[in-house]
Amino acid sequence: MPIELFRIDERLLHGQVVVGWGERLSLSYYVVVDDDLAESDWEQELYAGGLPAGAEAYFLSEVEVARRFRQLDGRSGAGALLARTTAAMRRLAETGVLSGRTVDVGCLGAAPGRRRSLDYVYLSPDEVADLRALAGRVGRVEARDVPSAQAVALDRLLEDFDA
Repeated sequence: MPIELFRIDERLLHGQVVVGWGERLSLSYYVVVDDDLAESDWEQELYAGGLPAGAEAYFLSEVEVARRFRQLDGRSGAGALLARTTAAMRRLAETGVLSGRTVDVGCLGAAPGRRRSLDYVYLSPDEVADLRALAGRVGRVEARDVPSAQAVALDRLLEDFDA
């Protein structure tokens, strides 16, 4: 089965993804795209510690994910690809591997330079630009905090940033 979930969430691999999305989509593996985390064995152990029995996690750099995408996407079982930032997902999309896929924007919390879009999504001008660029390279970009929530389309997500 292909990767079923492409998610931007600064928390990466956490309970909401593993329990909420993982159970709903029957995920058996997680591809975590983060250059720093790909180099830190102890942090990988920390993140992977909450996975259910039998689930696997791959902590890879952006370059490695792009290089191995076909292999990862062709694994048996359903998977999720998680990126911490809009920029990382945009750069991955620029390689062409996300064509036709839906990218989900999860939690991007309040921080200096960010404005509120939704209760769980705060964006900087650079992140707004990343999402717009991403939209031109994937099938769809939408925001959803939990799998049972109504998806918020990108134009709605960015409407307050157009003014």
